[in-house]
Amino acid sequence: MFRLAVALPAALTAILSLSACENGLANLRKPAEPIGDFKLGFSEVVAPNLTKGPLSREASAEEWTEAVDAAIEERFDRQTGGKYYHIGASVEGYVLAQPGVPLVFSPKSALVLRVTLWDDAAQAKLNAEPEQITVMEAVTAETVAGSGLTQSREEQMRNLSANAALQIELWMRRELREKGWFGGEEAQAAAEARLAAAGDAAGGNAAAAAAAGAPARETVTE
Repeated sequence: MFRLAVALPAALTAILSLSACENGLANLRKPAEPIGDFKLGFSEVVAPNLTKGPLSREASAEEWTEAVDAAIEERFDRQTGGKYYHIGASVEGYVLAQPGVPLVFSPKSALVLRVTLWDDAAQAKLNAEPEQITVMEAVTAETVAGSGLTQSREEQMRNLSANAALQIELWMRRELREKGWFGGEEAQAAAEARLAAAGDAAGGNAAAAAAAGAPARETVTE
């Protein structure tokens, strides 16, 4: 994740040279680890000021909001804490790489979001200013020469959205440690203890324990 203090069009040009991000889709194959007392109430994704970066394929605001919302729900619906929080995201800009010249100029795909967390019980934001999340495509056998050569537009969007959701999670974990979000370290220790106990009851299978403890989404009212 990178903080960009420059105007968005310039930022989209600059990020073409940044390093790749961790693979969000691959990370989903790992058992979910608790984030304090966090449980997803709802996610709301908008794209009122969407900017397409240079050398990019086209994608509509509606396509981006659907892709990012699906990725956020896929990642955070796995959390089983005891308190509801809401995730709001604004898709600010993107680059979906087109086919380039391998090993000479291989365009990279990128996505820029601004994210806000809400505490449902307190009816208040956790972060006064939106957090900017910037992600690149992950390096895989398919993308090493540029994803525009090997992936469809839809595949690029899914991968970037999954990477963004992972970076949101990493940011949330950092805020838990540094600012006490989601009940802080005490809530984190309690959640980990519950998961360990559930794993013991499930014969040491942490993935099965996490899945067994993941309830269906409940309706949340403001």
